[in-house]
Amino acid sequence: MYVGRFIVVAPDRAAYRVSSRSFPNRRVIAREGALTVAPTEDAPETDNPYISYNCLRTTTDGEHAVIGNGTQVDPITEKLDLGYPPRDALAESLLALDYEKDDYDTPRIAGVVGEESYVGIVRRDAVLVEAVAEPTLVATYEADAPEPIELNATDPDAMARELYDAEFEHPVCAAAVAADESGFETGFYHGA
Repeated sequence: MYVGRFIVVAPDRAAYRVSSRSFPNRRVIAREGALTVAPTEDAPETDNPYISYNCLRTTTDGEHAVIGNGTQVDPITEKLDLGYPPRDALAESLLALDYEKDDYDTPRIAGVVGEESYVGIVRRDAVLVEAVAEPTLVATYEADAPEPIELNATDPDAMARELYDAEFEHPVCAAAVAADESGFETGFYHGA
């Protein structure tokens, strides 16, 4: 089954997988305080604005990590840095940016991990934001409402691998974050 891009958010960790039929030539790049989805060197030229974005950022105070499938990750993180409660930062940013205006009306998905953890989606017909007490999946297609799922790994690299290997079609790359004593640790996986 093809569910598109998806996230799994738990109270202490989160992971994101890029799945794509149209733009498979992408990878995750580590940058200071962020993981970025970007085209590989051999990717064809495109003017598609949804191909490259920060998929994971941490707040400057190290209290929250934000994960998602597009540019909404940046304003959510910035709102958290300004002191917004996680639910409000997530809901306001998803509502403001709305779903992607592409051929598929692709939903935007995002999650916040911290003292309070949330998962959210904005679709053409709804905005849903829910607190998470257990690993919760939301995807751009098919599974486009939060639902419980197993996430066995706790190490970020292992979580990214677990999502990459999930039985959904067209994996490209994955990123993950986990809370630790000093803040957050991140990891990613690009396949074999």
